[in-house]
Amino acid sequence: MADPSTYRPAPGSIPTDPGVYRFSDEHGQVIYVGKAKNLRNRLNSYFHDISALHPRTQRMVRTAAHVQWTVVQNELESLQLEYTWIKQYDPRFNIMYRDDKTYPWLCVTWSDEYPRVYVGRGAKRKGYRYFGPFGQAWAVRDTVDMLLRIFPMRSCSAGVFRNAQAAGRPCLLGYIGKCSAPCVGRVSAAEHREIADDFCSFWEGRTRQLQHKLTKQMRQAAENEEFERAAVLRDSLGALDKATERNAVVLPDGTDADAIAFALDPLELAVQVFHVRGGRIRGERSWIADRADDADESELVESFLLQLYSDSRVPHEILVPVMPPTAPVLTEMLGEQRGGRVNLHVPQRGDKRVLLDTVAKNATEALDRHKAKRAADLATRNQALEELQGDLGLPEVPLRIEGYDISHLQGTQVVGSMVVFEDGLSRRSEYRRFVIKSFEGSDDLRAMDEVLTRRFSRLINDRRAMEEASRQGGPGLIDPETGKPLKFAYAPSLVVIDGGPLQVEAAQNAITALGLAEVRVIGLAKRLEEVWLPDQDFPLILPRDSEGLYLLQRVRDESHRFAITHHRQRRSRAMVESVLDDVPGLGAVRRKTVLSHFGSLRKLRAATVDQIAELPGLGAATAQAIVDALRADQPGQAINVTTGEIVSEGPAPHEDASGAGQPA
Repeated sequence: MADPSTYRPAPGSIPTDPGVYRFSDEHGQVIYVGKAKNLRNRLNSYFHDISALHPRTQRMVRTAAHVQWTVVQNELESLQLEYTWIKQYDPRFNIMYRDDKTYPWLCVTWSDEYPRVYVGRGAKRKGYRYFGPFGQAWAVRDTVDMLLRIFPMRSCSAGVFRNAQAAGRPCLLGYIGKCSAPCVGRVSAAEHREIADDFCSFWEGRTRQLQHKLTKQMRQAAENEEFERAAVLRDSLGALDKATERNAVVLPDGTDADAIAFALDPLELAVQVFHVRGGRIRGERSWIADRADDADESELVESFLLQLYSDSRVPHEILVPVMPPTAPVLTEMLGEQRGGRVNLHVPQRGDKRVLLDTVAKNATEALDRHKAKRAADLATRNQALEELQGDLGLPEVPLRIEGYDISHLQGTQVVGSMVVFEDGLSRRSEYRRFVIKSFEGSDDLRAMDEVLTRRFSRLINDRRAMEEASRQGGPGLIDPETGKPLKFAYAPSLVVIDGGPLQVEAAQNAITALGLAEVRVIGLAKRLEEVWLPDQDFPLILPRDSEGLYLLQRVRDESHRFAITHHRQRRSRAMVESVLDDVPGLGAVRRKTVLSHFGSLRKLRAATVDQIAELPGLGAATAQAIVDALRADQPGQAINVTTGEIVSEGPAPHEDASGAGQPA
């Protein structure tokens, strides 16, 4: 790799104007393109302290051998030039949103004398009208097949059309009413283009106009006693209603918009887009990409919009989760490309906010599916385990990894979690939960000490039981008293703590005190994904694309999720118990019955006296007492400060998960 100091520009040679810069390697291949309001400040940041850069950025600077820049007049020009260079050079260190498939679109050959409709993929031709892209080709073809009964436009190929003209007979579609047969002169070119225009109007969302038009024609035919034509129009109107219902209504005002949301983790990101036309979801797409640097969500929105609309039609409205830093300039650029005004904004409430939340949920699910698919690959798992063995200096491949985390709410309901990964896959049957019993209050280090002491004390006891059973000739992995497997007799090859050096030190001390020197402990801090080893002053930085780091993240995140879930369950249960403590006539047995049936305070508040009285052992008087107690404890209204909406109950209190000290 090149030494960045060998190609660093001379002091004072970089202008302070806005511009676009590009790094290239020793072969002249452009590997990164960026823009800056002040070229000197931005480029100097790459050479000032390389160790402080993002790991992927460090690799880029060391891979490059040259840096060049171009001065522009304003931000709009820099945005346009950056976009042009990224498309031209396809630099490897820029985030590129790619998926593993091409998406189908619907095409109407508008420039032809007799426009044809078909579903296709790939490059687009000038003069044709395109709709989409769509998620599934079969769904588009199914809808087109239904619409051809309403708008019988041409759908045959050029060869079939010419053969029908020569023979003087239409094809089968003309006989069954799915084509108006312009090939044999049943309709003129102008009449056929009007049918095609109605077909396009449907895909553009102007369904109400079409419904009014068909209704008017049907009534006119009935008045003229053209009853067969009126019946055909009636059936077409019903088919149009059916086709319209196939797409869920999401926005009542007939909005033409794209809704975009992200799901992020330190190594990868998922993007989901819903294409809404005429207030209805007409298609959706998703992408998975590697995170090239530590850019925040607003910067990711900007780069994604530039790539998305490089080959797609820009809608009137774009819904995004956060506003990009160059929003005014980006809006102007997209408006020029669209040929009209573009509204780029972040919805805060109402139907558009609900839609954006739905898109975000789909993005999260797409990222989860990608992770599950990646984790299930045997070769990838083996690579991850081998990388961890080498990077951490382990004597053998860590076939069993255990992750631990602590969760509490300002020192109350303190719980711990233990998750188990074997051969790189989670073993949910061996997950364990811990309720901290030795103290009260907020002390994550003492809580971690208790969890690990209890877990590894059980390991020592199970080992002794195995040895005793072996001496007596019995099965070594079965508890002779309970007959259950001794799962805790297996020592993990690696223990992963959610946290930094303090948490690692506490965990190592707890395990060392029990005499288990063979158990290795590491910590994974959330902020920079640093791996902390015991008795080390500096963390280990694994490559961002390392499969070993990806596995450690999954262990850390799973232990965090498991701890938070346990804490929330206990907190919810405690809230219900506190309300029911003073209800007259409600003892421990009846209170347990109520808790097991309703499960949460919200569900119990929504229950009526009759529903509570139906439970065994509870009468109408006790049920009424429960309802009165809940009414007296009713919380006041709370306002969601993000959306401005009034919620029925106050927001959940702040939860802390220890380790990295980050809020849940």
